[in-house]
Amino acid sequence: MRTRWLIALLLLIPLSDALLLIPVSGILGWQATVALVVLTGLVGMLLVRAEGRSALRRLQRKLSVGEPPTNELLDGGLLIAAGAFLLTPGLVTDAIGFLLAVPVTRYPVREALKRFVVRPYLDERMEGFVTGRVWTAGFPRDDTYNVDPESYRFDDEERSDG
Repeated sequence: MRTRWLIALLLLIPLSDALLLIPVSGILGWQATVALVVLTGLVGMLLVRAEGRSALRRLQRKLSVGEPPTNELLDGGLLIAAGAFLLTPGLVTDAIGFLLAVPVTRYPVREALKRFVVRPYLDERMEGFVTGRVWTAGFPRDDTYNVDPESYRFDDEERSDG
């Protein structure tokens, strides 16, 4: 069910691009609209290139120290998505690309991605070790072992009774 909504959302982006380009070209003229789309794409790609180099330097710095470069890898993925959005002709995709390319707006997107995608996935794969929801006693997924704790006798109890 979630996949349908994601596909519908991804199909709305080009539709909104087309619907926005028509009135903009009516106001500016088609030559200025084409120049605007090409210019935003070129400026955006220069920005993505500079941010990519910066992210790569931060990634190498983290690896040389021996720390996991999680934020840098997510930034790299978001910059790849920004580049794809900026290469797609249209004003809406360029706006999304700029939002993903600029560090000030990329940070909240990265944090939301970590919170709603990465952590739940890792938590499911690692059976609770990522968020700390780990079973420390009992059987977490099996209700067939319902045993009365009073029926257990330990060695210490046996010695004190006798």
